[in-house]
Amino acid sequence: MKKSTLLRAAACAFVTQWSAYAFALDPLSYARYDQVRTTALHLDLKADFTRKTLSGHADLTLNWLDKSATTLDLDTRELTISKIEAQDAAGAWKPVKYTLDKLDKEKGQALHVALPGQPGKVRIHYHTAPTAPALQWLTPKQTMSGKHPFMFSQSQPINARSFVPIQDTPAVRFTYTARIEAPQGLRVVMSADNDPKATGKGGWKFTMPQPIPSYLLAIGIGELEARTLGGRTGVYAEPQRIKAAEYELADTEKMVAAAESLYGPYRWGRYDMLVLPPSFPIGGMENPRLTFLTPTMIAGDRSLVDLIAHELAHSWSGNLVTNASWKHWWLNEGFTTYVTTRILEKMYGEEVATMNLQLEQEEALASLKDLPKAKQALLTRDPDTSSEHYTDEGLAYPKGAWFLRTLEQRAGRAAFDPFLRGWFDQRAFQSVTTEQFVAYLRANLLAKNPKIMSDAELDEWLYGPGIPASAQRAVSARLTKLNDTTERWLKGDIKTAQLDTKGWKAEEWMKFLNDIDNKASAAKLEELDKAFGLAKTGNNEVAFRFYRAAVHAGYRGVRPNLETFLMSVGRQKFVVPLYGALRAKADDRAFAERIYKAARERYHPETQGSVDKQMNK
Repeated sequence: MKKSTLLRAAACAFVTQWSAYAFALDPLSYARYDQVRTTALHLDLKADFTRKTLSGHADLTLNWLDKSATTLDLDTRELTISKIEAQDAAGAWKPVKYTLDKLDKEKGQALHVALPGQPGKVRIHYHTAPTAPALQWLTPKQTMSGKHPFMFSQSQPINARSFVPIQDTPAVRFTYTARIEAPQGLRVVMSADNDPKATGKGGWKFTMPQPIPSYLLAIGIGELEARTLGGRTGVYAEPQRIKAAEYELADTEKMVAAAESLYGPYRWGRYDMLVLPPSFPIGGMENPRLTFLTPTMIAGDRSLVDLIAHELAHSWSGNLVTNASWKHWWLNEGFTTYVTTRILEKMYGEEVATMNLQLEQEEALASLKDLPKAKQALLTRDPDTSSEHYTDEGLAYPKGAWFLRTLEQRAGRAAFDPFLRGWFDQRAFQSVTTEQFVAYLRANLLAKNPKIMSDAELDEWLYGPGIPASAQRAVSARLTKLNDTTERWLKGDIKTAQLDTKGWKAEEWMKFLNDIDNKASAAKLEELDKAFGLAKTGNNEVAFRFYRAAVHAGYRGVRPNLETFLMSVGRQKFVVPLYGALRAKADDRAFAERIYKAARERYHPETQGSVDKQMNK
């Protein structure tokens, strides 16, 4: 294609993309990206573990859309600004005036930079606060070796502003480069190209050539080793964990190939992973080129690699095609959850994928009882003016995936797979809204076969509560067979010693423990523990479900192992429900409060906030 044709096509794509939300700016950002957009970022920062700060400067390359605008509005949180400069036509940096608004609890502080005309670059000199919610600074004793400190970031959804002054919204994408100074003996990695052979002499240097939104800006600093897994895949981890991580993630290269066979080329160069200390608050974060992972997925038998499949799937759904604001969160996570199942099926067969899917759907249905009806939709019809109008984040994963699976089942894969790949191809490196997807759905699938889904049912999936009655549930033959065993065990018709679990997969243990929760007695939980060592299992998904059931049943013998778990694991998916379960009884509550007092400093700020709310109820 000729260069002029390419430019016209790019311009048309930008206008199409922008028109969908030109008058619905992200309510969680102060940025006026209808006036000016960041197109590139350069960071030059120094990490100080004593002060727990990053300090230096950020250069923002700007594209002015409104020719009358002369103010740059940025998002910040707890940043100390020392100076801001603009680059003039001759390339010289000149000081400019700026103001910081009062702190908003949810959004942080708006930074208003008054500019002479419309400069192409602005440089902001600043340092972060020790309490920056995006950054967790770990002491040596909180690491595996106990020799060196560790720091890692978690920017999603709007915490990037606490370590970079930026237009902190998924509606704005930019490329970036960085130079990071760190103490000797520590390696720096970022969501960019990471050279395993780099030494850090002269600073650790990075380039991210593909445009990303701010929530995918990520950094990690610590005592790290690297292992190559395949031609374009690798893993970083603490030295004491690298061997286990290398074993657990051995199938990653094959996963990338499996995903490509379904949805087109992987467009990010390398796919590396960083296994973080246990305080990492979530299962994984899909930072491009360097997925961040919880060590709780290392089970020793590769039984929890669905987490890797999920984070890899984000390379198409979320990272490549991104929700324009957090109201449209399901476009990231619902799509990714659907793609995860398809990758698992491609890699490990239909039965494994169906077991995972059935568990996912059962747990989604069980969660509805605790959610207000208004929060059970994929999104609301309310204008995108406040996060108060957003729906439940957790339900968006399985419900969004269930919606796409319903379309797939009715259209057939021969039609649906090209349809979904076309969505990724046509919207690559763009930020999108639900309205844009619905328009694409109508034009490229429903127009050819309107019987796939009526307008009324489409509205029910998007805006209605719960799961529509028309949804077809996944049924695994192995899990169906397990139902009878579970019922007979609960009734006492099958003794614990008679349970034939030798061939059980992790999914079967998870379903079994889900189904006996709040039904089995303390005595029965004790029998299970003695027979199968569940309190000491290396599979954290199984352990979590056993601990939860044990607390509900009043099985106190689990306490030593539960205490060890809560003191060493900071993943919110596990610790928040466990503390919640422990609050039900006075004796358990005292036990929980004692543990939390000792464990709190080990948890990420996000986890602390979630547990604090529970403890203060």
